[in-house]
Amino acid sequence: MAESQLLILDKKQIQQKINRIAYQVLEDNLGEKEIVLAGIWDRGYKIALRLKKVLSKISDLKITMLKVDLDRVSTKLVANTDLDESHWKNKVIILVDDVLNSGKTLAYGLGVFLNTPHKKIRTVVLVDRSHKIFPIATDFVGLQMSTVLKEHVDVVIDVEGEEDRVYLS
Repeated sequence: MAESQLLILDKKQIQQKINRIAYQVLEDNLGEKEIVLAGIWDRGYKIALRLKKVLSKISDLKITMLKVDLDRVSTKLVANTDLDESHWKNKVIILVDDVLNSGKTLAYGLGVFLNTPHKKIRTVVLVDRSHKIFPIATDFVGLQMSTVLKEHVDVVIDVEGEEDRVYLS
């Protein structure tokens, strides 16, 4: 970690946030038999995998994992998923990402599901920076913080040879 980086969450704190979010997701879906965890590639997907691990320990929910790969440079919604829409049709969808900044990534992620009937869609982010320019609200947040625009929040998760952490630079 460089000198100009401020540690926000360490490995233990990240897991505590994920554990709490898993209980919130479970509580929000009492009575459901199945949910779809749609992780935005790649860190959002890694967080979704961790959520699945916790949810599998605390519930009997059937959990379908879905990878949402967005073209973040495009000015239009360009997305690929690793499963077709039959896997999420008429189900509860939980869209997961690491950091909410402007809201564009989550907005585009939600766009993937808008043409398919579903029970409900919820959003999860590990860190919400409170700089939204899109009308996006998160349902489940690990940490909400105010940052200045020039600051950057980095999430390091499941990177070989590196400890999981979230830091501000």
